[in-house]
Amino acid sequence: MGLLDGRVAIVTGAGGGIGRAHALALAAAGARVVVNDIGVGLDGSPAGGGSAAQQVVDEITAHGGQAVANGSDVADWSAAAGLIQTAVDAFGGLDVLVNNAGIVRDRMIATTSEQEFDAVVAVHLKGHFAAIRHAAAYWRGLAKAGNRVDARIINTTSGAGLQGSVGQGNYSAAKAGIAALTLVGAAEMGRYGVTVNAIAPAARTRMTETVFAQMMARPESGFDAMAPENISPLVVWLGSAESADVTGRVFEVEGGIIRAAEGWRHGPEVDKGARWEPGELGPVVRGLLADAETPVPVYGA
Repeated sequence: MGLLDGRVAIVTGAGGGIGRAHALALAAAGARVVVNDIGVGLDGSPAGGGSAAQQVVDEITAHGGQAVANGSDVADWSAAAGLIQTAVDAFGGLDVLVNNAGIVRDRMIATTSEQEFDAVVAVHLKGHFAAIRHAAAYWRGLAKAGNRVDARIINTTSGAGLQGSVGQGNYSAAKAGIAALTLVGAAEMGRYGVTVNAIAPAARTRMTETVFAQMMARPESGFDAMAPENISPLVVWLGSAESADVTGRVFEVEGGIIRAAEGWRHGPEVDKGARWEPGELGPVVRGLLADAETPVPVYGA
């Protein structure tokens, strides 16, 4: 018996890298998988060759699993609705939505164009929201009709979204939005039987190959800490019935490390009980900062 036997999953951006690893791992655990990939390059431009999604489907079916390919653009509202419908039409329902699709247009803030900002935010943040929205409407309808729902959403944020990353203002902003969206989704959707969590993965993919080019297998163990396949076991578990009590959390995953991230929270405070004068605030602010936790540095700073 697999951990996901009988469950139906969607993985966006599953034609390669981490998304491909997720799709293969979910299928190996017994899930029937919709493999979504629009077939674009790292920067979102059209990519040549065959269907990356279909190639992953062929891998799954060759090992006895069930999967179908889907080429919907998750940043397109109607196409995202069609993606959810693909799962329902092909396999009779949906239990797990893994939002993974993304592109990068890295540049310093001072030289980022409007198009470069919009493109990255569209795929990452709007792509997450659109898929979540249509899946939520599907599950809400089931719950209101009296059906038991035990569904999962697993989003993909990033260390760039949690801490920021120099040269990735657009990407960092989109990934930070995904982290906040995860919290809101968990708060809103629990009543319908849906959990919402996020992962912040670190692995060698098209998007990170220049960053991790020198990070190879540990020579003493042969363990490739940067392999995309290291990220997927947590996604499989979060997609299972066992994770029903875990929601609204962000997990950082790298190699054999899983870390529960701790986000913004209330820190030290001073209450005057009246309106402050601007001239009073210098020592007040410095005192608060002296008592507060030191922020984790921005990547690349």
